[in-house]
Amino acid sequence: MFSKKVWGSLVLAATLLVSAGCGNTAKSNDEGSKDAAASGDKVYNIAISQIVEHPALDATREGFIAALKDGGLVEGENLKIDYNNAQGDQTNNLSIAQKVASDKNDLVLAIATPSAQAVVQQVANVPVLFAAVTDPIAADIVTNLDQPGGNVSGASDTNPEAIAQLMKFISTDFPNVKKLGLIINEGETNAVVMADKAKEELDKYGIELIKAPVTNTSEVKQAAESLVGRVDAFYVTLDNMVVNGFDAIVQTANDKHIPLFSSDRDTVENGSFATVGFKYYDHGYQVGQMAVDILKNGKKPGELKITVPDKLDLILNLKAAEAQGITVTDAMKAQVKDAATNIIE
Repeated sequence: MFSKKVWGSLVLAATLLVSAGCGNTAKSNDEGSKDAAASGDKVYNIAISQIVEHPALDATREGFIAALKDGGLVEGENLKIDYNNAQGDQTNNLSIAQKVASDKNDLVLAIATPSAQAVVQQVANVPVLFAAVTDPIAADIVTNLDQPGGNVSGASDTNPEAIAQLMKFISTDFPNVKKLGLIINEGETNAVVMADKAKEELDKYGIELIKAPVTNTSEVKQAAESLVGRVDAFYVTLDNMVVNGFDAIVQTANDKHIPLFSSDRDTVENGSFATVGFKYYDHGYQVGQMAVDILKNGKKPGELKITVPDKLDLILNLKAAEAQGITVTDAMKAQVKDAATNIIE
């Protein structure tokens, strides 16, 4: 048998050996985690900046996230999303852009023109994608749609042909419309671009575009009411400030039996009569596919062409038509390519 002194020495030595072994095991686990990350188990960080909550922009975000998931980037597994909403406030919008610029992100998504403008000004070292931007060149977001260059790309949410088709529909199917009222925030680049295109098309048909400017959402109701008696129909562009107060325009249109036309499917679903448009979910999904290409396939944003919607269709809301005193003719319905989807009852 060992003496107490020798036995104590052996126990101490054994303890040190076990401790050393545990330390080596911990180190091995750390190295294993690093190896796993290196083999493709990286956790991606994506920041989203969205100017305001409304159905079109929310659907854009949902489509974007769905495309990431289908591309193997799953929130809670290998993806972290930092979602930020400015609630329509430009000070918040700038603060969000500064925040995401200082954070460690693998990619930043900006939803809507004001968000994209702020993010592009602040974020220089990581890929930036934008969505729900009407005219990225006029908004100084990119200088070339085919080869944007740098760290920025994305998708425009308007095809000028959609505005042309809608104005033609109004002129053909609503011959009594001689004056079209537009509630507009003229401080929003995308709204101005769309208004100019609408006026260009309306001039062809001898229809006058009458504007009711607003500077904040609380003025939208008063602006709509100011057009009553002065115009034959209402029109709303992809104007974030105005769309945020869209319910007030719908109420006025319904109360006064004034046809209401808009620029996206979501506002038709929420009470306007007609648009020529597409699904914002699909628009966001398209941008999400670009994000997967960048993050998993090594594509550079500046090499990805700016895309525009290509699945345009006339979209009609029959309940809105009834509320606004519109008689929907067979000729109107015949212009809808996908009646099962785009005639809303």
